[in-house]
Amino acid sequence: MRHTESPRGVRAGSRVVGCTLLVAALGAGVTGCSSDGSPLASEPYDATDQISFSGSVEEGKQVDPDEPLEIVAEDSDGRITDVTVADASGRRVAGELAADGSRWHSTSPLAAEAQYTVRVSTEDEDGAPGRKVLTFSTGKPTTTKRLAVTFGPKAGTYGVGQPLTAELSDPVKDLAQRAVVERALKVESTPAVSGSWHWVDDKKLHFRPQDYWPAHATISMRSTLEGLKVNDRLRGGRTKPLTIRTGDRVIAVTDAATHQLTVYKNDEEIKQIPVTTGKPGFETRNGVKVVLAKERFVRMRSTTVGIAEGSSESYDLDVHFATRVTWSGEYVHAAPWSVGSQGYANVSHGCVGMSTDNAEWFFDTVREGDVVTVENSAGDTMETFGNGYGDWNLDWAKWQAGSALTPGKATGQAEQARLRPQST
Repeated sequence: MRHTESPRGVRAGSRVVGCTLLVAALGAGVTGCSSDGSPLASEPYDATDQISFSGSVEEGKQVDPDEPLEIVAEDSDGRITDVTVADASGRRVAGELAADGSRWHSTSPLAAEAQYTVRVSTEDEDGAPGRKVLTFSTGKPTTTKRLAVTFGPKAGTYGVGQPLTAELSDPVKDLAQRAVVERALKVESTPAVSGSWHWVDDKKLHFRPQDYWPAHATISMRSTLEGLKVNDRLRGGRTKPLTIRTGDRVIAVTDAATHQLTVYKNDEEIKQIPVTTGKPGFETRNGVKVVLAKERFVRMRSTTVGIAEGSSESYDLDVHFATRVTWSGEYVHAAPWSVGSQGYANVSHGCVGMSTDNAEWFFDTVREGDVVTVENSAGDTMETFGNGYGDWNLDWAKWQAGSALTPGKATGQAEQARLRPQST
């Protein structure tokens, strides 16, 4: 790039300023590193005469949103100490500043049809601070297709095991493009906890904390993707925010070896129920599951799970107080026909069966999003995705590896989502 020079300026008191900056249209944003300021001056001097602009970036002008930004300190005696760029809604554009303060470049794109304010702080060879503020706007994008995001679940109160979801209207496969999307999906929790997004596939993300959500938490999701370039054919669209809450911490633990289901509420045991789980050949899945729905009446037929009608294992039953934990048909439900085996033997086709009274109590106690685990079964581990919410069966390191912001992936920097209380 060819740099244009601006004359050195002289501020009040005839001090020669040793820092000239160039703002070029090469990167997409601005962040910064802060300076403690200079002890030689209580207020920064006006560095306007020491900053030159190239490309289409000018005060009050409109620029192409696809043009990136770069700032260069052309004088070896001066350095950049801080750069920020934010639009009118407060969205900041990320960037990197060289260790010696000689150059700053953006690492995230500008939004289309937005107004930005750039604040550049400098320091001369004597440590005196300078400052330049610039405003510009971006024009309409060349791409017109918008990437829509739909948050889930629907608004309401859920158990502490409920993952958050984000459904995209179009697939995003490229890792750097995924990072743009993921960085814009904001999650805030009160109380605050640490969490991470995980890409389930090209169009779906799940979010969970390292441990279950706190009881009685308020969790909000919003997107700052609107107007941001994802790729040459996609820009972010407007997304409806979502707020959910959690209830008590309710966790049901089924031990297939002892044939007992124990329910804990806020870490205190409140009930132990004799149960039966899957018999050999139909073993109940091990691991953590999440309540998907509650159905007071379900007709269960063996043909829906691949058991031929008329075989020795076929069934057609009217089932009451059925709490669903997989989409493939695993429930915790009333099984009055197996009361004699409950607490003693596993005789079901994969569900957790109990007496009608106990099933009604369980049905009334749990809510969608509560945690149901199975241990000591000979069955496989619950699928992570696709058959309900098996998200908690991935350890934290593997969960984080599904993020596009994991160290060494899209940006090469450690970026972990941090949930914080909602700001006013």
